[in-house]
Amino acid sequence: MIKINICGDFCVTEPFLNNNFFSEEIVSIFEEGDLNILNLECPLIDDDARLKIEKTGPHLRTNEGIFTLLKKINTNAVALANNHIMDYGTSGLISTLSLCKDNNILTTGAGINLEEASQPAIFEKNGIKIGIINFCENEWSIATNDIPGANPLDLIAVYSKIKGIRPLVDFVIVIVHGGHEYYNYPSPRMVKQYRFFAENGADVVIGHHTHCISGYEIFNNVPIFYSLGNFLFTLDSEYKDWYSGLVLQLSISDSKELSFSIHPIKQSKKDFGLSLSGDSEKQQIFKSIEEFSAVIVDEHLLKSKWDEFVASRREYYLDIFSPVNLLRSHKLQRLLSKLGLSRIFRGDKHYKHILNVIRCESHLDVSIDAIAKK
Repeated sequence: MIKINICGDFCVTEPFLNNNFFSEEIVSIFEEGDLNILNLECPLIDDDARLKIEKTGPHLRTNEGIFTLLKKINTNAVALANNHIMDYGTSGLISTLSLCKDNNILTTGAGINLEEASQPAIFEKNGIKIGIINFCENEWSIATNDIPGANPLDLIAVYSKIKGIRPLVDFVIVIVHGGHEYYNYPSPRMVKQYRFFAENGADVVIGHHTHCISGYEIFNNVPIFYSLGNFLFTLDSEYKDWYSGLVLQLSISDSKELSFSIHPIKQSKKDFGLSLSGDSEKQQIFKSIEEFSAVIVDEHLLKSKWDEFVASRREYYLDIFSPVNLLRSHKLQRLLSKLGLSRIFRGDKHYKHILNVIRCESHLDVSIDAIAKK
């Protein structure tokens, strides 16, 4: 029997590195694991503002003190394909890779170039080989042929990697970092893509990034978990689901049969202490997972939920593409948006042009390279 524990987003910032986060029950689960994988959501490097890349959103980092915590839960592999691994540039990534190697922790999903970043990690025990393929959506971290970074969600490349490793291992685990933050469902696009991985050689597909729990389905006899939520993330949030997550435990029998169980976990809002959810909390989480899962497998319900989500974010995204963003004053931008005056700057012709540029593959190809090389 081989036991594999897989967790969601993990980032412990420096002020908390000496905390004793893990309850005895949490430690016990990971002590039983032969392979324990988590998503390392921050580069490991000393703070240096000069290394920060230019991006939207926060910059995350911590230092090598994190290995004391990782060893307490017997971590032996980390997924690095995420939107924060390049927050401190090449130096941050190289430091992370080097420190993980020094601490005998497998890495996958990032590298000094695309070829290295796309390489699966292989774990072997009791004559059973497990391949781990990790990639993420394109958000400030992606590797290219000659630039370090994370392995991108490129359907053709991922398909090739799955097909390439399939004959070499007994099981293929696909781990995807993507989705919509604080939204409990995958988009219809995500469902199609994750099912595609299941149809083409993955034995299990696992997602994270949304900072909240989602549902799962069994498709083509392959379990697909759309988001495990946070594992341990030492940033405060007003969002309740931030403090809940799932540990997915896979079991592989000696006869190579795969089964799974789910362990709901919770972080303390006071000090981020991590423990298993209590009985009543656990039942509520399982009920929520059932509800999310029922929507995911129903194409019409999923589309309805997606339409509601798009409607809730419509103004935000339209403002991103609005000429209002040409104003240098962020205070003025926010004021116009709050008063509803940003709509004055929006025109149908303007948005038709934007829609064509981002929807047409050829226009998008040129637009991405033109902006990236400005």
